[in-house]
Amino acid sequence: MKNSDITDAVFREAVEAIDTGDINTLKRLLDQHPRLVSQRLDVPKEGYFQYPYLLWFIADNPIRHEKLPANIVEITRLLMELVRKHAPETFLQQISYTCGLASTGRIPRECGVQIELIDLFIDAGVPPDNGIGELAHGNIGAAEHLIKRGGKLTLPAAVGLGWTDDIIRLAKTATASEIQVALVVAAFFGKADIISFLIEKGVDVNGVPDDFYGFHSHASALHQAVYSGSLESVKLLVEADAKLEVTDRVYNGTPLGWAMYMQTEEGYDEEGKRKFAAIEAYLKQKEKETS
Repeated sequence: MKNSDITDAVFREAVEAIDTGDINTLKRLLDQHPRLVSQRLDVPKEGYFQYPYLLWFIADNPIRHEKLPANIVEITRLLMELVRKHAPETFLQQISYTCGLASTGRIPRECGVQIELIDLFIDAGVPPDNGIGELAHGNIGAAEHLIKRGGKLTLPAAVGLGWTDDIIRLAKTATASEIQVALVVAAFFGKADIISFLIEKGVDVNGVPDDFYGFHSHASALHQAVYSGSLESVKLLVEADAKLEVTDRVYNGTPLGWAMYMQTEEGYDEEGKRKFAAIEAYLKQKEKETS
C-alpha cells in the first residue's frame, strides 16, 4: 500500500507524520481531528491490512519504507493514549492487532524496537500469544519474549525455539495437530534432529494439521524442508515416505519444483544455491527410482 492510495488528505498527512517521526505535526493533527484514531480507511479492501486504523501504520507491516523513525515507540504511545481517550470501545482490538503486526514484522526487528513495542502493548492489556506466528516470519526473539511474558508454550513453539527439554516434555501430551505442526516447524528451520525425533514418535509425514496455529499452512513438511536448504531434513522425510508429488496450496509446486525455483531467488549466495541444487539432484533421483 502506498501513501498516495490514501484519498483522505488529513489521514494521509497523519500517516506521513508517523513515517517521518514528526510527532509535533502528528499531535497537531490529532488535536484538530480526533476522529483519526477511530477512523478506518476504505483501502486496501483485501489482505491482512484491510481497512487499517491509523495505529496500524506504526509497524511498517506490510513494508512500505523499510525503516521506522527513531521515536516510533513514543509515537505509538501517543496514539495509544488517544485511542484510549477517543475510541475506548476499540482500544483492545486496535492494540492487539497492532501488536501482531509489530511482533511478526521484519522492520521492527531490524530497527531494534520489536521487543519494546511488544512490551508496550502487553503492559496495556494485550494477552501475549503463543509465538508461532512470529516464528513463521523469522522473529525468533519476539517469539521467545512472548512466551516469557506469559504466552502459552506449545510443542510447535518449543521446536521453533529449539528448547529440547520442553520438546521432549510437551511431545508426551501434544495433540495430533500440534505434532503435525511441530513437524512443519522443524522442517521449515531444517532441524533434522527434531524431525527424526518426531518420526520416531510416529508423526504422519504426509499429514495435514487441523489447525496450523498461525504457522505456514500452504505447504507440506517436505516443501518446508526443501525451503530450509537442509538436504538431511529432506532425506529423513523422503525415507519416511513423504510424498514427492504433493503440490503446495498457493503456487501448485512440488518439492522438486521448489528446489529448482529457490536457485533463482535473490538473496542466496552461491553456497545457498548449491544446497538447493543438491536437494534438486536428490529429489530427481528419488523420482526416477519410483517411476
